[in-house]
Amino acid sequence: MVRVVRGGPVLPALLVLLPLAAAAQDSGTIALERIDVAGPAAAGPAAGSLTVPGIPEQRRALYQTVGSVAFVDAESVQNRYANTLRDVLKDVPGVTVQERYGQELRLSVRGSGVARGFHLRGIELLQDGIPLNLADGSGDFYQIDPLALRAIEVYKGGNALTFGATTLGGAVNLVTPTARTALAPTILRLDGGSFNAVRENFQVSRVSGPADFLVNGTITNADGFRQHAVQRTQNFNANLGYQLAPGVETRFYAGIYLTDQKLPGALTLGESLRTPRIVNPAALAGNQSRQVATERIANRTSFLLDVGKLDIDSWAIHKSLYHPIFQVIDQDGWTYGVAPHWAGTFEVAGLRNDAILGLRAYAGQNTALQFVNVAGSRGAQTRNSLQSASSLEAYGENRLWVLPDLALMTGAKLFSANRTYSDKGGLPGNLAAQFANRTYEGVNPKIGLLWQPLPDIQVFGDLTRSRDVPDFSDLVQQNLANTTFVPLQAQRAWTVEAGTRGRIDRLTFDVTLYRAEIRDELINFATNAGLGIPAATFNAPRTRHQGVEVAFSLDLARDLTGAGDTLTLTQVWTRNDFRFVGDPVYGDNRIAGLPRDILRTVLTYANGPYTLAPTLDWVPRGAFADHANTLRAPGYALLGLQASASIEPGLTLFLDARNLTNARYVSDVSAVTNAALLSGSAARIFYPGDGRSVFAGLRATF
Repeated sequence: MVRVVRGGPVLPALLVLLPLAAAAQDSGTIALERIDVAGPAAAGPAAGSLTVPGIPEQRRALYQTVGSVAFVDAESVQNRYANTLRDVLKDVPGVTVQERYGQELRLSVRGSGVARGFHLRGIELLQDGIPLNLADGSGDFYQIDPLALRAIEVYKGGNALTFGATTLGGAVNLVTPTARTALAPTILRLDGGSFNAVRENFQVSRVSGPADFLVNGTITNADGFRQHAVQRTQNFNANLGYQLAPGVETRFYAGIYLTDQKLPGALTLGESLRTPRIVNPAALAGNQSRQVATERIANRTSFLLDVGKLDIDSWAIHKSLYHPIFQVIDQDGWTYGVAPHWAGTFEVAGLRNDAILGLRAYAGQNTALQFVNVAGSRGAQTRNSLQSASSLEAYGENRLWVLPDLALMTGAKLFSANRTYSDKGGLPGNLAAQFANRTYEGVNPKIGLLWQPLPDIQVFGDLTRSRDVPDFSDLVQQNLANTTFVPLQAQRAWTVEAGTRGRIDRLTFDVTLYRAEIRDELINFATNAGLGIPAATFNAPRTRHQGVEVAFSLDLARDLTGAGDTLTLTQVWTRNDFRFVGDPVYGDNRIAGLPRDILRTVLTYANGPYTLAPTLDWVPRGAFADHANTLRAPGYALLGLQASASIEPGLTLFLDARNLTNARYVSDVSAVTNAALLSGSAARIFYPGDGRSVFAGLRATF
């Protein structure tokens, strides 16, 4: 077992990683897709184009990163009921996605936003390398359609500097297909199952000379496991590429995302385990829901230069939110930006040198209104405010191969981010006008080494600086009495990591140890989760995040019956150790929100057109629900089964069964300060997980 010793160094653990990987060949653990750390790019019709390279080239480029990264080929999730981001990221160690209901999730990488029970903090979401986050850094998951993806790239922490991201959690890049990278020119899919879930998906793509286009649409309707959890979504993505001249290509992206999600709210721990399908009474009385309409347009124009390639990205996002919770939150806003990015390889004193340079400038405004919630409709207006955010960033990263198998990486990002808040006041419950303006500035450096002793093995270590700027959900805090702008500090951290990845015969492995020393971490606690009031945020003076991220895949048997079949064992383990350090209130307590250990085991049998894969998701002990560490959710184990069969060329039938034992468990919590002091509706801070469910689908490609 790999152990992170509290207070001990992480870098010396690098010395044991290679022996660990070798020993794992005999341990019976493991599981990942094939990691290609070297080799030429793909050729042929699947090779992609200048704006969007083919999948082999995307994977090869990702694994040249000096640091922990992960690549998911979306082809691997085609035969699952992939409805949320968890369904495509659950095999990535270090990434935690906790489901509440529908598309309502908590996404955390290495504890980013660990205690944040809503939306997104500390991670940049990108689609095709272009930001999805709003100008203040906040983000949602409602416009992510797993059936519209071709690959997912995960850059943990400062390893996301290749996009200009330097937050604690890093970046998740969602790569959509083009007509040149699509799995088939036409895809039709119908699936559904438990809780009256029905989903239809289509994808059409064509190439015509220098032009190509693709259109993808998904309509989902589901009643949900719990009462008052109905989900209705319509997602449409399209892109059009055109080769303007040799070495010059432009690609336009467009998307429309419509969501209507009823909110069942949180329950007490007892209710979650005894009657998990019931609705929170306040959620029902207020007809709480989340209705989102988002439109996005973006462009990437790429130029192949004598040295390297220049990409110029531009984008605009319009988002409208109608969100009746404790009050009706009614918002409408725009985000827009431009980002040139150059990457190239050249020689310095006879040594190979890989360099990245980029700029990002983006801004946005959001009209934020609030009203008394009258059974889900607007009552008297209580707030009339304007939120404005802007950022200017410059970044660079350099890899100098001082030896043919050893690269020295250095990099840095300079940034200036502004948050301006204006509230006119004069309304019931919000009489005083407010105006606030905060600018956050800084430099985030990075240094590391990448050693490739064998073509299929890499060893790395790096030190990065991150800085998370508060978004308006942090800065504008509210309770039943009033709304106040709180001038929080930016969260700052130094993160050191060491790891190895690669392939030894039948074994594929990815192991990383990390430790982040954090100042002014943005920590949340629910003021009254039972009523749906957004959590308050404070700066914790000093905290520490450290952990272990392990994924192994081992081919246990090949040609098991003489028919070319295989048996593969996959093991994913995420160890989280997030705690306060000498805090005046919480001492060295664990930060509430995420469980300490998360394990996933998959045993896959494949025989030509048939696959069968039993799964086990195991959380030995649940997460603490409060920072005082007086109450925690129980651990749980979930059994599942995935199966698929190609019944004829181009036609695949699949089955996805989950929680086969119908276990009662808690999937997420809204962190509070001290659960021992809660009673009544205030104790409703737990979200029960879904019960037994079975989904099936049919996919046709031609």
